[in-house]
Amino acid sequence: MAKAKKEITSQFKIQAPGGSATPAPPIGPALGQHGVNPGQFIQQFNERTRALNGKVVGCVITVYKDRTFEFEIKSPPAAVLLKDAAGLEKGSGVPNKDKVGKVTTDQLRAIAEEKTKELTGHNVEAMVRTIAGTARSMGIEVEGEI
Repeated sequence: MAKAKKEITSQFKIQAPGGSATPAPPIGPALGQHGVNPGQFIQQFNERTRALNGKVVGCVITVYKDRTFEFEIKSPPAAVLLKDAAGLEKGSGVPNKDKVGKVTTDQLRAIAEEKTKELTGHNVEAMVRTIAGTARSMGIEVEGEI
């Protein structure tokens, strides 16, 4: 006999620091309004993201009618990976005038390969160009030819 599917009541996304999330705002209230036990979620989330140690990661949470939940960990946003690669605290406020850092095409390729499952593109070169566009919009110069 096939296992019956659970009825989904809501599905939402959050971003939290891997391995060190707390039930404090904004995470706790977002979970609570969807009927998820914040303490239980935070414990499982921190356990599964311990290796990412403070790096912001995305998470898609699916809540079922019986108040159980599942979540899928996504890779960190491209902007977070670019800031790490360039060694920056934040991007430029005026990216077309003020350049705040530099990344190489090899670094862009590594970021694109890490985000392969989540980016749209027919090949790695297309994904590298997408990441390069994000870098330019943050005021990060791209060294080398794409």
